[in-house]
Amino acid sequence: MEEVPQDCPGAGSAQAGRGTSCQGCPNQRLCASGAGAAPDPAIEEIREKMKTVKHKILVLSGKGGVGKSTFSAHLAHGLAEDENTQVALLDIDICGPSIPRIMGLEGEQVHQSGSGWSPVFLEDNLGVMSVGFLLGSPDDAVIWRGPKKNGMIKQFLRDVDWGDLDYLVVDTPPGTSDEHLSVVQYLAAANIDGAVVITTPQEVSLQDVRKEISFCRKVRLPVIGVVENMSGFVCPKCQKESQIFPPTTGGAEPMCQDLQVPFLGRVPLDPHIGKSCDKGQSFMADAPDSPATLAYRSIIQRIREHLTPQLAGASPPGS
Repeated sequence: MEEVPQDCPGAGSAQAGRGTSCQGCPNQRLCASGAGAAPDPAIEEIREKMKTVKHKILVLSGKGGVGKSTFSAHLAHGLAEDENTQVALLDIDICGPSIPRIMGLEGEQVHQSGSGWSPVFLEDNLGVMSVGFLLGSPDDAVIWRGPKKNGMIKQFLRDVDWGDLDYLVVDTPPGTSDEHLSVVQYLAAANIDGAVVITTPQEVSLQDVRKEISFCRKVRLPVIGVVENMSGFVCPKCQKESQIFPPTTGGAEPMCQDLQVPFLGRVPLDPHIGKSCDKGQSFMADAPDSPATLAYRSIIQRIREHLTPQLAGASPPGS
């Protein structure tokens, strides 16, 4: 991945994709195509649609394989443990939609109603939407260029009947590309709350997370905080802790201090998390006393407090 130019004018600037600093940027053509153009009418339509959604959270990662979709799913599960909280999980990882499998909804279909597409509901207060529900088979490849992917994201935000929601969690693909620019552009007028960034402890992952945080700053997307996933492994037999992914530069916490972004916490590596996801079940429900579950709950509570400061000090649901 190439570095974002330090003097990038930003995706919303009239000089986006046209400045001298844009030369060689992988997103130059995409930015230039929108610079100076008339505003997309979908932006206003999405703003109206999102008036019934209190909080919008993007889950980002600099690279793949760090557990971003797993965290997105458990963030949605954790928020929905309060039966009075309405939650939706939107999967915009167009080419790798894993949310249907992780949520136990593989094979489900999207239904059309008079008010738009209806999400697939896992619980009465937890709805899910993914391109995976639109494919004939989980093995079907989505081979789309950027404009078609962007059009799909626009449809998800504008044409899905989300209803009254407390939280919309958006699971994104890795990196800083078309899908990220599109969702930030479409949600910018709808008061997006910010991004939770997922990493693992090793430097090769942190390197890409720094670029992700730089992206957030360029597009004026607040960073709610960073989660260090797969942070150590405690043997269930001898209780000895091992570092599967050694934090050679200190891990996510010192990086957050350097970049002045909040550090939300660490989730230890637990092989049962993967097993629960493969079965389409909530790991937090399967293993309520696991150190990883306690870490998830602590991080989710911090996110809730960030979005709703008056919740500070309140016990999280399910604790």
